[in-house]
Amino acid sequence: MKITLGFAALLASVSFSATADTVAGDMPKLRAALQMSGTVAWEVDTIRHNGFDTANGFALEVMDVAGKAASDVALQAGEVDMIVSDWLWVARQRAQGQDLVFLPYSKAVGGIYVPADSPAQSLGDLAGGKIGIAGGPLDKSWLILRAFADQQSGFDLAGQTEQVFGAPPLIFKAATGGELDGAINFWHFGAKMEASGMRLLMSVSQAALALGLDPETPLLGYVVRGEVLRDHPEIVAGMAAASRQAKELLRNDSAAWERLRAQMNADTDAQFEALKAGWIAGIPADGPISEAAAGKMLDLMTRLGGADLTGGATTLPEGVFYQPAG
Repeated sequence: MKITLGFAALLASVSFSATADTVAGDMPKLRAALQMSGTVAWEVDTIRHNGFDTANGFALEVMDVAGKAASDVALQAGEVDMIVSDWLWVARQRAQGQDLVFLPYSKAVGGIYVPADSPAQSLGDLAGGKIGIAGGPLDKSWLILRAFADQQSGFDLAGQTEQVFGAPPLIFKAATGGELDGAINFWHFGAKMEASGMRLLMSVSQAALALGLDPETPLLGYVVRGEVLRDHPEIVAGMAAASRQAKELLRNDSAAWERLRAQMNADTDAQFEALKAGWIAGIPADGPISEAAAGKMLDLMTRLGGADLTGGATTLPEGVFYQPAG
């Protein structure tokens, strides 16, 4: 994995390694490359504002990146210790020899939304229509909804509709502007679409449950380099604890949300409340992830997305999920 000299220099100028010796009296650092315009910023901001990182024995240092590609490069180049991604990507990387470990962050998923006046009552009613999809042809929500439509009624959602792929904000704008018959977007854009008057036709959780998957399996999480876990298990344990503390605060304290409101890009009170409710609903259970449930999802993703999605991983590699010591 290569990284440009300019990017590497920028990274080096704003962060330090958790594996390096710390300056006397300083906390050990956990460096993260995160897209701070996303929903993870709400938890990270809560962690740092309330000192949940230092209370758990480390200092969380964050570099804001433009998107997933930039964070992936930074992590794989060893320039940062942690990013946010989904565990299917971690499984793919581990199957290809990369030592990465997943700490659950959120089980929130989106769904397919239609205009409020749409006559559609099922996915089959979208035949002949135009569907906007954020995330590309291998978007996991899109694949699960396709599998559900085929299983339930033999309806070919991809073959019987026109798909428009685009960035989440563009899909949101097209959907709320009446240009689409249906839209699949990341959960927070879905919450804003619903708050703006669109109707949820089918959630990914509903579809996953019907397919025999466990919708409680968190898809999104913090991804740390294996060497950080090996050499500094206390820092990773501290991050897991800080994340849980932030979640509990946001679950129970409305004032914590008011402090975050300015950065949530909510244009109305309805959008703010929808984003807040959606984020809280996405808090995963405190405990180990079921590897059997994850393996079942991986099998489905392998069949639907093939090697382009899973990188050839057909079974769940050992060590994907973080296991606290003891």
